Amino acid sequence: MSLQTIALPLSDEDQARADFYALIARLLLAPPNAGLLKALADAEPIHAEGLAEAGIALEDAWLKLSQAASVMDAAAVADEFSALFISTGNPLLNPYGSFYVAGHLNDVPLAELRQDLGRLGIARARGVGELEDHLGALCETMRVLITGAPGIARQPLEEQQHLFTAHIQPWYAACMADIAGAEAANFYKVVAAFIGAYLGVEALAFAMWQPADSNVAA
Repeated sequence: MSLQTIALPLSDEDQARADFYALIARLLLAPPNAGLLKALADAEPIHAEGLAEAGIALEDAWLKLSQAASVMDAAAVADEFSALFISTGNPLLNPYGSFYVAGHLNDVPLAELRQDLGRLGIARARGVGELEDHLGALCETMRVLITGAPGIARQPLEEQQHLFTAHIQPWYAACMADIAGAEAANFYKVVAAFIGAYLGVEALAFAMWQPADSNVAA
């Protein structure tokens, strides 16, 4: 059962956060098409002020992602995505929390995540192939916590922080290192650097945040 809240309009900062999470989910769940590559190539630089080295790293990673997108062919990126994440046997990479935390797919971390999602009224949509602890699915869940969705209320920063620190932060860096280090990775080396930089900013922001500072209205 979802919480019933009346929320203030989404702030510019939270909209930007939601947009970044949506982009990360898109890049991890499917290869970017020509339209998305063009949008990334045409994207304006970002300015992550007040976050020192983490902000500089994100600005640099975003610029490099935009530059890489400007020279990539969608078909080549699709082939790369398949080589990295899709296989009739065992894929080269498995961006799942259970795999990184427990060493096996569909393990205790997935069960714990499902408990948290169930408490929030969130469940995997029918027909979706990826398990809920896929990093792309988790980033889409973060987007939903920030913006809300039909039948799911926006959640306060406490809930966002809990999902991030419990289910993303313990393993995302190792996952990004594996993607960047994969022999088949080209465009996705740059994607991994961007994702790692953005999630690093989120980790720092959550570490600095205190509940008394929250402006989310319920």
